[in-house]
Formats: sequence, structure tokens, C-alpha cells
Amino acid sequence: QVQLVESGGGLVQAGGSLSLSCAASGRTVSNYNMAWFRQAPGKEREFVAQISWSGHSTYYADSVKGRFTISRDNTKNTVYLQMNSLKPEDTAVYYCAAGLHGNNHARRYDYWGQGTQVTVSS
Repeated sequence: QVQLVESGGGLVQAGGSLSLSCAASGRTVSNYNMAWFRQAPGKEREFVAQISWSGHSTYYADSVKGRFTISRDNTKNTVYLQMNSLKPEDTAVYYCAAGLHGNNHARRYDYWGQGTQVTVSS
């Protein structure tokens, strides 16, 4: 089993930055693809960014491309999401996910964190 714990969320003004972390425990996730998803009130969970198990490949939703950066440190069993130039529409609960065959679809992920709230004020 893998436990994922997100941290780093909070309240920020539009144009600001936040850095999220996702710490894994229970077993190594160095062979898992990792991703961030988000869910705003009244909306479905949506893909944000994904990083391959090696860290060599990354993918982003068009809405965050150029503003968000996903990275990982397999020695620390941790994944990060650096969010810059934040917009009010980025407001959501952000979830970390791990999946051996994870891509941009939530159903391909086996383990999920509890989420961390990100609120961007205008």
C-alpha cells in the first residue's frame, strides 16, 4: 500500500505562486507515474500534470502549461508541483496520485492523497 500526503496549499493573490508537495510512504513510488489532479466546487476532478516514474517525461493540461511545473525526487519519495502566475480559476482542491500505468485519466491511478486546498483571490 502507498499512502500519499499533500501539503503546501493555501490562500494566494492572483499572480502569486505556491509550491505543493506530495510525500509518499508505505513503499517506494520510484516505479510509479505520479500526477496532480484538481477539483473545484461543483466540477469534476480534472488532470493537471503528470510525471513519469523516471522523471524524464512530463505532461500538462493546456490550462496550466507554462505556469505549473511538476517534478519528483525519488530519493525522498516526493513529488512537487510549482504553481506560478496563479489565477482565480486555479482555485480547487489539489490531489496527488500514483499509478504504475498512470496517464492523464484519473482511473489509471491506484493511490490518492486526501487533497490540499488552493485558493486564489482576485
